[in-house]
Amino acid sequence: MSDWTARAGAVEAKPERERGRARRPVLSPLGGAALLLVLFLAVPLVALVWRALGEPGVWAAAGQPLVVRALRLSVVTTAITIAVAVVAGTPLAYLLARRRFRGKRLVEVVIDLPLVLPPVVAGVALLMAFGRRGLLGDALGAVGIELPFTTAAVVLAQVFVSVPFYVRGARAGFQAVPVELEEAAAIDGASTWHTLRRVTLPLALPGVASGLVLCWARALSEFGATLMFAGNFTGRTQTMPLAIMSAMERDLDAALALSVLLLAVAAAVLILARLVAGRRVEP
Repeated sequence: MSDWTARAGAVEAKPERERGRARRPVLSPLGGAALLLVLFLAVPLVALVWRALGEPGVWAAAGQPLVVRALRLSVVTTAITIAVAVVAGTPLAYLLARRRFRGKRLVEVVIDLPLVLPPVVAGVALLMAFGRRGLLGDALGAVGIELPFTTAAVVLAQVFVSVPFYVRGARAGFQAVPVELEEAAAIDGASTWHTLRRVTLPLALPGVASGLVLCWARALSEFGATLMFAGNFTGRTQTMPLAIMSAMERDLDAALALSVLLLAVAAAVLILARLVAGRRVEP
């Protein structure tokens, strides 16, 4: 009897010990290093907002033509980039998630390479492909198409560096959907398009939406490839990041206004991505 009592006491005491361990503070060396890293990441962001709030001219600068034109161009080009990502990237993501074919690994490498490629190198590569003396320059010139240093070049640069984010997110979303559900829908007589629209896409929505948000955020923040391939012309190729660079040389208030605006957008995108990633689609 005493043996059973001792065991019961040990079982009751175990949660108390676990709760005690849960309340135990993080080890000071690890906690200190973690705190330093968090402060290092947070202080510049706080400093940016603090400086912007302390400068009365920042809010007036938000209405300057430089800011308005850069904002308008960024909105238009990123919207086009998102449309390209959805139309062309969704079938590719589904193909990579569901099919096996010769050369699949090579396709995956081609898609992933822009993610690790320096943006300036991406811009040079686009010039070598679509510039006047590029690989396709003569063919494009023959039909009267000139891409470098145009608004179309901005879109191409954004597509090149950002659409892989969408493809990766959408592919992960499709891979999370059990194949058995699609097979059951096919057995019930549903067409491939109907299955994709009614079964696969709703269940893959968290991954698809998260990839879409990250794609848009990357397109909005694109700098190096755009500068190399499209240049920095106000109203034509000068997006918000390029406008910040130009404003830093002559108008700090405008640069602060653009920077705070981009920071606010980035924060909103991050929150949205986390909400979408944590969403559970109800059956």
